[in-house]
Amino acid sequence: MIIRKKTRQITVGAVPVGGGAPIAVQSMTNTDTRDVDATVAQIQRLAEAGCEIIRVAVLDMEAAQAIRAIRDRITIPLIADIHFDARLAIASMENGAQGIRINPGNIGGTEKLARVVAAAKQHRVPIRVGVNSGSVEKDILKKHGHPTPEALVESALRNVQLLEALDFHEIKISLKSSDSLTTVESYRRLSARCDYPLHLGVTEAGGLIAGTVKSSVALGILLSEGIGDTFRISLTRDPIEEIRVGYELLRSLHIRERGPELISCPTCGRCQVNLFGLAEEVERHIQNLTTPLKIAVMGCVVNGPGEAKEADIGVAGGHGVGIIFKKGQLYKKVPEDQLLAVFLGEVDQMVQEKKGQKE
Repeated sequence: MIIRKKTRQITVGAVPVGGGAPIAVQSMTNTDTRDVDATVAQIQRLAEAGCEIIRVAVLDMEAAQAIRAIRDRITIPLIADIHFDARLAIASMENGAQGIRINPGNIGGTEKLARVVAAAKQHRVPIRVGVNSGSVEKDILKKHGHPTPEALVESALRNVQLLEALDFHEIKISLKSSDSLTTVESYRRLSARCDYPLHLGVTEAGGLIAGTVKSSVALGILLSEGIGDTFRISLTRDPIEEIRVGYELLRSLHIRERGPELISCPTCGRCQVNLFGLAEEVERHIQNLTTPLKIAVMGCVVNGPGEAKEADIGVAGGHGVGIIFKKGQLYKKVPEDQLLAVFLGEVDQMVQEKKGQKE
């Protein structure tokens, strides 16, 4: 059983972070924030996929002002991501940002940081201290040689102290490296030295395969040790994939479940059906469902049902025919050309039955 570290709790909009609250799954838009329609459309798709907190890049004043129109049309909390410019941080909060991500040390000096903190207090907005391997201060880099875990932690705590000196404590912290093991060790060290909630992530992780592997290794280790209160899987991909990977990671650790779990075999010489296509169609059909369900797509009618006997419902292909099974028991035989449509109909019916049981 995973025992989570007790951290302080902050709220981002209506979403609690830390203090034992469910680990929140985040993403970031890749639209131009100034394009309100495109940004809203992407956020709505992300919310449907399960995204609980969304971050947008604020590059200029037009983007900061667009936050108001965006917030009016979405249902999940919005965080403004700002680099260097205190004016953009303040304007974002004035226009409804429910959180900001900054690096306090490079926001323009003590006086400008004080104005940002005053606005955060006024609007009741938490601040994420975001440190990554490319933002470590020069003197800390000189001391440690390169962005080691010790350097990242020292940078983070220095920036946190700037906020604490202004009597601000609605803080969460992220330490991101593109190296999985550096990320793990950095968060371990930081977790031992403070009780602020932590936002996990591997920065610049890569595309779908590399990014999923690197992020899952690092975040899987940390979450299994009880470290982390919210996270983003960073992928060079449609951000919808970040949400899907995030929930599969939580499911694999038995931390949270959302929607169906798909079990499918890797195929072998016994497979006589286009299992790749079948599995892809089933995955596409269920990806926005929220009802917990264990679904199996297996390649052979001989071993399939037995290997997936814990599945609520499953399908196994054969030569010209397939079977649909429930809890490992044969339910019905279906001609191969009708198999997908009949199976998806059975899945939908089971989802409705489970919803009815809850009501």
